[in-house]
Amino acid sequence: MSAGTKAPTDPAGRRVLSAALFASAPAEVLDFLLPLWAGSTLGAGASAVGALIAFEAVLSLIVRPLAGELADRFDQRRVAAAGAGLYALSFAGYALADSLVAAFAAAGLGGAGGALFWVALRAWTGQRARDGDGTSAYGKLLSAEGQGAFAGYLVAFSLLERGGYPLLFWLGSAACAVAMASLLRGPRQEGAGAATGRGVRRGAAERRLLPLMVVSAVTAAAEAGLWMLLLLRLQTDLGLSPNEIALVFAPGFVVFVLLPAHAHHLTDRLGRTPAMVASFAASALFAAGLAVLSTPPAIAVLWTVAAACFAAQIPVEQATVAAASGGRTGRAMGLYESARLAGVVVGPLVMGLLYEEAGWAAACGAAAATSVVGALVVPYAVRTLGLTEEGKKAGPRSGGAGEDRADRADREDVDIDSDRGGDAEMGMDMSEREAARQPSAETVPGPKAHARKERREWYVHTAAFALGQLVLWALDSSWLVWQITDGGVPGEQRGPLVWVGRIWLTIWVIDTIWSWSYTVWPREKKPKSSS
Repeated sequence: MSAGTKAPTDPAGRRVLSAALFASAPAEVLDFLLPLWAGSTLGAGASAVGALIAFEAVLSLIVRPLAGELADRFDQRRVAAAGAGLYALSFAGYALADSLVAAFAAAGLGGAGGALFWVALRAWTGQRARDGDGTSAYGKLLSAEGQGAFAGYLVAFSLLERGGYPLLFWLGSAACAVAMASLLRGPRQEGAGAATGRGVRRGAAERRLLPLMVVSAVTAAAEAGLWMLLLLRLQTDLGLSPNEIALVFAPGFVVFVLLPAHAHHLTDRLGRTPAMVASFAASALFAAGLAVLSTPPAIAVLWTVAAACFAAQIPVEQATVAAASGGRTGRAMGLYESARLAGVVVGPLVMGLLYEEAGWAAACGAAAATSVVGALVVPYAVRTLGLTEEGKKAGPRSGGAGEDRADRADREDVDIDSDRGGDAEMGMDMSEREAARQPSAETVPGPKAHARKERREWYVHTAAFALGQLVLWALDSSWLVWQITDGGVPGEQRGPLVWVGRIWLTIWVIDTIWSWSYTVWPREKKPKSSS
């Protein structure tokens, strides 16, 4: 098996996942803190805060296609490291900013850095993912992002009142510097993306991806707009405090963090089209349910189900884009990220206007209708890509009535270049493909090797758990410590952090039993079927 077909579980892959965790922690928290910081520290009004957020989003949108091109021409980890470096400078800029001009400069660095970092990281994941294993690789990446967000919010809520905004910004800068250092380790790989894309005519893959990009942008707009309206509804109509709102979303957030790394076991069996259709259908039910259900427990249940579907859908979407990229994974990922970000930017504005003019039920109905349209259109969008359900490029079609002339020309160009240069589009020759389909000692570890892997991962999880419990204990919010010392948590000490600590303890116990079961009862990890 060639180096370009390994899933990101080798040392380089672990460093990439570590970088994603460290960078996502401050990046996710910044979305929450930036408006509060700008208003309280700089005295910015609503229009200035909105302009600051929009400036970062629009700049990130503009840079994303360029980031994809850079990821195809240079070592993707170095491109992502440059993005992490800009992230670090951005957070340092926020920590030092004393005016709106400095804040806009920091926002610009963050927007460009985010585009470089995430596009290159997802392109690297697609480039390294084993044929047919892209969903698993992207699931692990999404899970690492969720774990980083969880850690970031825990640190932010713990230290904000004690150290203020500058301390959090400096910690964010340090975390991004750690991510950059992690990505710079290891040998340089020049032009990996461009080498695999030489057999594909420029623009062919982009045309095939266009229907899926439109579906992603429109549904992302509806989801982002509904999310904003739901937050406002919980705060204004239901009168919930920020801590109570956090409790409503906490179960779904836990599911979104834990599920992506394992959802591929189901989605690989279903196939990419049924998985995405099911997710869009669940999104429609979630939006429709919000129109008729208004109690916090019901909303929490609906959101948890929707989060589970999102956790399954997003890796499938990303793996589909990578498989259809024709080897130019960076460019394809840049376009995909741009489409979703465009939806996220436009969605809240459109849904906000609809809410003001027609009310809550109409906004929910519009979001549900958008998801239904996505479920109906996505099968066509996937068929347009010409992929089999196993993620391999399908052979040239016979040219039925529905086939576009430009598509036929694109496929003919690809076939000619493939005859000349071997299997350049997929970056592997036929012998390598056969090797990729066969279980090997590298892809299917033996019982003892798999047990060691599970123990190593448990050590990392336990260290993070112990550190988190130490922070909670310092804040008098550790459910475990209160149970051991006082037999229960006093009423005045109960709050979201105590609840988070209790959920974390439950997850750690389950993880301990599962991880050590491979040592007590050694068993092989089942190889994936090639059928």
